[in-house]
Amino acid sequence: MKLVLLACLAAVAVAAPQFIDRPVVLVLRDDRQDNGDGNFNFAFEADNGIAEERSGTPGVEGQANMQGSYRFPLPDGTFAEVTFIADEGGFRPQSPLLPTPHPLPAHAIEQIRIAEEQRARGEIFE
Repeated sequence: MKLVLLACLAAVAVAAPQFIDRPVVLVLRDDRQDNGDGNFNFAFEADNGIAEERSGTPGVEGQANMQGSYRFPLPDGTFAEVTFIADEGGFRPQSPLLPTPHPLPAHAIEQIRIAEEQRARGEIFE
């Protein structure tokens, strides 16, 4: 019985995750300010390039309106940066890394222009 218990303990010790090669990440900046009235500022930066800044104010519908940015390293050594606004209109990120729709072809733009002219003249099609 003691041998089985010893074997189980040895198996658990061998199977435990080994964190030998993980680098230590230092926090360079961690600034937080909360005014207690819904207004706040937050800034964080680590020595590996990860950073976030955010400020917020109370929204008209009870939500917290926020704007800010965050940054993190990519595998190729460059950094991804995203700026955002979050308010009554939802979360709206901006970054060159985010996918965008293809531009409309010229004939579609022309059809939209013609339809807008027809609407302006009051023409209705059923």
